[in-house]
Amino acid sequence: MDKITAVGLDLAKQIMQVHGIDAAGRVVLRKAVRRERLLALLARLPRCVVGMEACSGAHHWARALRQLGHEPRIMAAEFVRPFRKSLAAKNDANDAEAICTAVVQPNMRFVSLKSVEQQALLSLHRIRQGLIEEPAVTPPPVTTLPSRTTRAASGVAPKAASASRQAQREVARRPLRRPAAPNTREPVQTDVT
Repeated sequence: MDKITAVGLDLAKQIMQVHGIDAAGRVVLRKAVRRERLLALLARLPRCVVGMEACSGAHHWARALRQLGHEPRIMAAEFVRPFRKSLAAKNDANDAEAICTAVVQPNMRFVSLKSVEQQALLSLHRIRQGLIEEPAVTPPPVTTLPSRTTRAASGVAPKAASASRQAQREVARRPLRRPAAPNTREPVQTDVT
Protein backbone atom coordinates (compact mmCIF):
# COMPACT_ATOMS: atom_id res chain seq x y z
CA MET A 1 0.00 0.00 0.00
CA ASP A 2 1.31 3.46 -0.92
CA LYS A 3 1.88 5.96 1.86
CA ILE A 4 -1.24 8.00 2.54
CA THR A 5 -0.53 11.74 2.69
CA ALA A 6 -4.07 13.16 2.97
CA VAL A 7 -7.39 11.85 4.26
CA GLY A 8 -10.85 13.30 3.83
CA LEU A 9 -13.44 12.43 6.49
CA ASP A 10 -17.16 12.83 5.96
CA LEU A 11 -18.50 12.90 9.51
CA ALA A 12 -21.92 11.49 10.32
CA LYS A 13 -23.80 10.06 13.28
CA GLN A 14 -22.94 6.39 12.76
CA ILE A 15 -21.05 5.68 9.53
CA MET A 16 -18.05 7.83 8.58
CA GLN A 17 -16.67 7.82 5.06
CA VAL A 18 -12.86 7.84 4.77
CA HIS A 19 -11.04 8.79 1.55
CA GLY A 20 -7.22 8.70 1.45
CA ILE A 21 -4.76 9.68 -1.28
CA ASP A 22 -1.00 9.36 -1.72
CA ALA A 23 1.48 12.09 -2.69
CA ALA A 24 0.67 11.60 -6.41
CA GLY A 25 -3.06 12.10 -5.76
CA ARG A 26 -3.99 8.46 -6.39
CA VAL A 27 -6.82 7.00 -4.28
CA VAL A 28 -5.31 4.61 -1.75
CA LEU A 29 -8.14 4.28 0.75
CA ARG A 30 -11.88 4.49 0.30
CA LYS A 31 -13.86 3.00 3.14
CA ALA A 32 -17.02 3.39 5.23
CA VAL A 33 -16.27 3.01 8.93
CA ARG A 34 -18.50 2.85 11.99
CA ARG A 35 -18.04 5.62 14.54
CA GLU A 36 -16.51 3.38 17.20
CA ARG A 37 -13.88 2.00 14.77
CA LEU A 38 -12.79 5.27 13.18
CA LEU A 39 -9.98 6.14 15.59
CA ALA A 40 -8.60 2.59 15.43
CA LEU A 41 -8.42 2.82 11.63
CA LEU A 42 -6.78 6.25 11.67
CA ALA A 43 -4.30 5.14 14.37
CA ARG A 44 -2.96 2.51 11.94
CA LEU A 45 -2.37 5.09 9.19
CA PRO A 46 0.90 6.99 8.90
CA ARG A 47 0.83 10.58 10.11
CA CYS A 48 -0.95 12.70 7.53
CA VAL A 49 -3.24 15.66 6.94
CA VAL A 50 -6.86 14.84 7.81
CA GLY A 51 -9.55 17.17 6.51
CA MET A 52 -13.18 17.46 7.57
CA GLU A 53 -16.06 19.86 7.15
CA ALA A 54 -16.76 22.22 10.03
CA CYS A 55 -19.43 21.19 12.51
CA SER A 56 -19.64 20.95 16.29
CA GLY A 57 -18.40 17.35 16.26
CA ALA A 58 -15.47 18.18 13.96
CA HIS A 59 -13.58 19.84 16.82
CA HIS A 60 -13.95 16.71 18.97
CA TRP A 61 -12.60 14.50 16.17
CA ALA A 62 -9.81 16.98 15.40
CA ARG A 63 -8.64 16.92 19.02
CA ALA A 64 -8.63 13.10 18.97
CA LEU A 65 -6.73 13.02 15.67
CA ARG A 66 -4.14 15.46 16.98
CA GLN A 67 -3.49 13.08 19.89
CA LEU A 68 -2.85 10.33 17.34
CA GLY A 69 -0.21 12.52 15.65
CA HIS A 70 -2.22 13.53 12.58
CA GLU A 71 -2.62 17.10 11.36
CA PRO A 72 -6.38 17.80 11.46
CA ARG A 73 -7.76 20.60 9.30
CA ILE A 74 -11.34 21.82 9.46
CA MET A 75 -12.90 23.63 6.49
CA ALA A 76 -16.17 25.45 6.02
CA ALA A 77 -18.58 23.44 3.86
CA GLU A 78 -18.85 26.31 1.38
CA PHE A 79 -15.15 25.91 0.54
CA VAL A 80 -15.49 22.16 -0.02
CA ARG A 81 -18.55 22.38 -2.30
CA PRO A 82 -16.64 23.44 -5.46
CA PHE A 83 -14.52 20.28 -5.26
CA ARG A 84 -17.48 17.92 -5.40
CA LYS A 85 -17.46 16.17 -8.77
CA SER A 86 -21.21 16.19 -9.21
CA LEU A 87 -23.83 18.17 -7.36
CA ALA A 88 -26.44 15.65 -8.47
CA ALA A 89 -24.56 12.68 -7.02
CA LYS A 90 -24.16 13.99 -3.48
CA ASN A 91 -23.37 11.13 -1.13
CA ASP A 92 -20.96 10.45 1.71
CA ALA A 93 -18.26 8.88 -0.49
CA ASN A 94 -18.27 11.83 -2.90
CA ASP A 95 -18.24 14.27 0.01
CA ALA A 96 -15.20 12.55 1.56
CA GLU A 97 -13.42 12.69 -1.80
CA ALA A 98 -14.21 16.40 -2.16
CA ILE A 99 -12.95 17.06 1.37
CA CYS A 100 -9.74 15.16 0.61
CA THR A 101 -9.24 17.17 -2.60
CA ALA A 102 -9.96 20.47 -0.84
CA VAL A 103 -7.64 19.86 2.12
CA VAL A 104 -4.55 19.62 -0.11
CA GLN A 105 -5.25 22.89 -1.95
CA PRO A 106 -2.51 25.45 -1.23
CA ASN A 107 -4.86 28.42 -0.82
CA MET A 108 -7.54 26.71 1.30
CA ARG A 109 -8.76 28.55 4.40
CA PHE A 110 -9.19 26.51 7.57
CA VAL A 111 -11.19 26.90 10.76
CA SER A 112 -9.08 27.09 13.91
CA LEU A 113 -9.33 24.09 16.22
CA LYS A 114 -11.28 24.86 19.40
CA SER A 115 -10.82 23.32 22.83
CA VAL A 116 -13.73 22.00 24.89
CA GLU A 117 -13.67 25.19 26.97
CA GLN A 118 -13.73 27.41 23.87
CA GLN A 119 -16.73 25.51 22.51
CA ALA A 120 -18.54 25.91 25.85
CA LEU A 121 -17.79 29.64 25.83
CA LEU A 122 -19.10 29.95 22.27
CA SER A 123 -22.27 28.22 23.44
CA LEU A 124 -22.61 30.89 26.14
CA HIS A 125 -22.14 33.64 23.54
CA ARG A 126 -24.84 32.10 21.33
CA ILE A 127 -27.26 32.00 24.27
CA ARG A 128 -26.49 35.62 25.15
CA GLN A 129 -26.85 36.72 21.52
CA GLY A 130 -30.24 35.04 21.41
CA LEU A 131 -31.28 36.96 24.52
CA ILE A 132 -30.12 40.23 22.98
CA GLU A 133 -31.98 39.59 19.73
CA GLU A 134 -35.17 38.46 21.53
CA PRO A 135 -35.10 40.31 24.87
CA ALA A 136 -38.77 39.61 25.74
CA VAL A 137 -38.15 35.87 25.66
CA THR A 138 -37.41 34.20 28.99
CA PRO A 139 -33.95 32.68 29.44
CA PRO A 140 -33.60 29.38 27.60
CA PRO A 141 -34.38 26.23 29.57
CA VAL A 142 -31.84 23.44 29.93
CA THR A 143 -33.62 21.54 27.14
CA THR A 144 -32.31 24.01 24.53
CA LEU A 145 -28.77 22.81 25.14
CA PRO A 146 -27.87 19.41 23.68
CA SER A 147 -29.28 16.51 25.66
CA ARG A 148 -27.03 14.02 27.38
CA THR A 149 -27.76 11.47 24.65
CA THR A 150 -26.94 13.97 21.88
CA ARG A 151 -23.72 15.00 23.63
CA ALA A 152 -22.67 11.37 23.95
CA ALA A 153 -23.42 10.74 20.27
CA SER A 154 -21.55 13.83 19.12
CA GLY A 155 -18.57 13.09 21.35
CA VAL A 156 -18.83 16.24 23.49
CA ALA A 157 -17.00 15.60 26.70
CA PRO A 158 -18.85 15.80 30.05
CA LYS A 159 -16.55 18.72 30.91
CA ALA A 160 -18.12 20.76 28.09
CA ALA A 161 -21.60 19.80 29.22
CA SER A 162 -20.80 20.98 32.73
CA ALA A 163 -19.36 24.23 31.39
CA SER A 164 -22.50 24.76 29.27
CA ARG A 165 -24.79 24.24 32.28
CA GLN A 166 -22.67 26.62 34.35
CA ALA A 167 -22.78 29.21 31.56
CA GLN A 168 -26.55 28.88 31.32
CA ARG A 169 -26.95 29.42 35.09
CA GLU A 170 -24.79 32.53 34.83
CA VAL A 171 -26.86 33.92 31.96
CA ALA A 172 -30.06 33.27 33.91
CA ARG A 173 -28.67 35.16 36.95
CA ARG A 174 -27.80 38.31 35.03
CA PRO A 175 -30.47 40.93 34.33
CA LEU A 176 -31.50 41.32 30.73
CA ARG A 177 -30.61 44.62 29.07
CA ARG A 178 -32.88 46.02 26.43
CA PRO A 179 -31.43 48.56 24.02
CA ALA A 180 -33.11 51.96 23.76
CA ALA A 181 -35.68 52.39 21.04
CA PRO A 182 -34.16 53.57 17.75
CA ASN A 183 -33.79 57.33 17.25
CA THR A 184 -34.67 58.15 20.87
CA ARG A 185 -32.67 59.22 23.86
CA GLU A 186 -34.34 56.85 26.30
CA PRO A 187 -31.98 55.25 28.80
CA VAL A 188 -31.24 51.57 28.48
CA GLN A 189 -33.69 49.49 30.53
CA THR A 190 -31.80 47.21 32.91
CA ASP A 191 -34.64 45.38 34.63
CA VAL A 192 -37.11 43.30 32.69
CA THR A 193 -40.52 42.59 34.22
